[in-house]
Amino acid sequence: MSDSPRGRKPLVADRRYGKAPATKKRGKASAAKRKPAKQRRRARPQRRGLIGLFQRLVRWIVRLVWRITWRAGLLAGAVLALFVGYYYTTLPPVEDLLDGRARGSVTLLDYEGQVFAWRGDQFGGAVTAQTVSPHLKNAIVATEDKRFYRHFGVSPRGVASAVRINLREGRGPLSGHGGSTITQQTAKLLCLGVPYDPATQTEAEYERECRRGTIQRKAKEAIYALAMEARYSKDEILTIYMNRAFLGAGARGFEAASQRYFGKSAANVDPAEAAMLAGLLVAPTRFAPTNDLTRSRNRAATILRLMNEQGYLSDAETAQFQNDPAQLSEAAEERSGGYFADWVMSTGPEFFTRKTTEDVIIRTTLDQRIQRSAEQAMTWVFDNKVREGSKAQAAIVVMSADGAVRAMVGGRRTRADGAFNRAVQAKRQTGSAFKPFVYAAALDLGYSPNDTVEDAPLTIDIPGSGPWSPRNYTNRHYGTVTLTRALQDSLNIPAVKVSEFVGRDLVRQVASEFGLQSDLAAGPALALGASESTLIEMTSAYAGILNGGSSVEPYGLIDLRLLGDEEPLMGTGGGIGERVIQEDAARQLIWMMEKVVSEGTGQRAQFGGRQLAGKTGTTQAARDAWFVGFSADYVAGVWMGYDDNTPLTGVTGSGLPAEIWRETMQRVHEGVPARPLPMMAPDAGGETRDPGASTGGGSGGGVGGLLENLLRDILGGDSSNRPPPVARSGSDR
Repeated sequence: MSDSPRGRKPLVADRRYGKAPATKKRGKASAAKRKPAKQRRRARPQRRGLIGLFQRLVRWIVRLVWRITWRAGLLAGAVLALFVGYYYTTLPPVEDLLDGRARGSVTLLDYEGQVFAWRGDQFGGAVTAQTVSPHLKNAIVATEDKRFYRHFGVSPRGVASAVRINLREGRGPLSGHGGSTITQQTAKLLCLGVPYDPATQTEAEYERECRRGTIQRKAKEAIYALAMEARYSKDEILTIYMNRAFLGAGARGFEAASQRYFGKSAANVDPAEAAMLAGLLVAPTRFAPTNDLTRSRNRAATILRLMNEQGYLSDAETAQFQNDPAQLSEAAEERSGGYFADWVMSTGPEFFTRKTTEDVIIRTTLDQRIQRSAEQAMTWVFDNKVREGSKAQAAIVVMSADGAVRAMVGGRRTRADGAFNRAVQAKRQTGSAFKPFVYAAALDLGYSPNDTVEDAPLTIDIPGSGPWSPRNYTNRHYGTVTLTRALQDSLNIPAVKVSEFVGRDLVRQVASEFGLQSDLAAGPALALGASESTLIEMTSAYAGILNGGSSVEPYGLIDLRLLGDEEPLMGTGGGIGERVIQEDAARQLIWMMEKVVSEGTGQRAQFGGRQLAGKTGTTQAARDAWFVGFSADYVAGVWMGYDDNTPLTGVTGSGLPAEIWRETMQRVHEGVPARPLPMMAPDAGGETRDPGASTGGGSGGGVGGLLENLLRDILGGDSSNRPPPVARSGSDR
């Protein structure tokens, strides 16, 4: 048996527990390798003392903060995901978010069907990021959010930049620049999904709530923006933004703004027009080109530079469109339609005008050529005939004989809208412009323009007021005069005598049936225009004389329909009404009024050799001055005065009002063939009637003779022996 291990079999223990470890010594390196990693870390030398304690404390705090932070972050992320998920579930399809108006719009067309004004919130139709002009899309992104296609709805870099700028400019960190992305701005336009409820708040209150800039509101906007980014594509978000943004002048969305300012679709705007539209986003009213075209163009030049810096335009294109800025359409240049549009809106049904929730189209009687004529005439007279700095005001109305209003200027701000309209809102004494209705009553009773009345001193005892003595403007008396001469020279005493003879009640009836709706004076001063009326009432009353003696209801609305409908919902609300005086009487009155212009107080109104008729009017102390008249084609009225009733200096109806009337009508009749007035002269061969003869005598012929006898009975003696005149009314020169 050999002791050599080569052939020896393993023992049972060896098989059970494995081979015994070798007894060969190993190096220190091998031993070190066998040490666990934990033991190796512990083998590092550690500082002792306070420094070591401080290091261990810092490491412990860092580990604690990390454990808290990642757990809090995880919790916050879960809460944020819940809120985002909630808003995500509430977001409707894109198509339901494009038209966010709380009210409808009104588009006003002139009588030829051309747009001249808008009211309400105009929505031109839905556009998408794919259908608008690429220049417009680029201008919006370059202006509002150049990283729009790269962020996730909120831009921390943009917020940090905005805070830095605000602090540098001396404002609070959240005041001024907001750093909002287009997505966040869209969230604000959607009011975070809260719909407008007119039953609980006004539209202004609703919009103010949507624009609040508190930290809580900003946080909600950010969450809503994240939900939108998850729900919609970038182009869909941009589509919502382009359709809901307010862009000034009542335009909601870029299609409406493009149509309003340039008369074209947003799909066809060039870079200059796109830059002007995008420039409105920061301050729609301030930069609206209809408010300040120069300011709007300067803003557009800045947008073009931004587009160049971001690679949307070359240097040559930028220079080209900065040097050739956007031009407004004619309709935009006419701006709002001013006083006429306001008047039409006030006369139509409220639920289709001032408070419409539909998109409405109104065709009107406006003639834009005539409107420009009236505006230019007023401007010319005030620039050339009125002292600089004068606060005097004026108003003009031009209409056809059937009451269709063709032009309206309610004050010296000729293109203002929402302003006080002196043509329809100011009730002023009419002065001698009222006298035609006195003579209309007499002519309708059968008297002739050649009948006479005595122009002599007159005093009437008014119960409760005492004696009243009208005077002529010249302080002279002219004896026996015809009715024509009395009207032609605007004599006051004959007008009062005729009014007293035919009866004040009849004069009031004739005037009111012609359309003077205001309360008419009860005393004898009625004949001298002591009553108040509006310019549009006076002009339409004169239109009744021109059309042969029938009443006229002035109107501006021809028909009204909803957008997209062919058939109108309603038609004209005015026109010729009932007959007031006989046609022959009206034609004789026109003949008398023609003498006013050709030979009397209205001679300054003459132009072009046309037959013209009219009447001047000046109230006591010259607080109001009027000229109302007509050709065979148009009727025009002019009022002039101060809003606070300050007396005019050196102005009567025969002066500046007659000149404004002439300048207006001369422009209106350019290219219009001259036509004769529908007037009828009295029979020159007939005898002057003496109504006084039927009462047994008198002191003169015609109306005057009967009136003198009547006054003797009323006053108890010769009226010439009464006290001297104490009043001066209805003066004209």
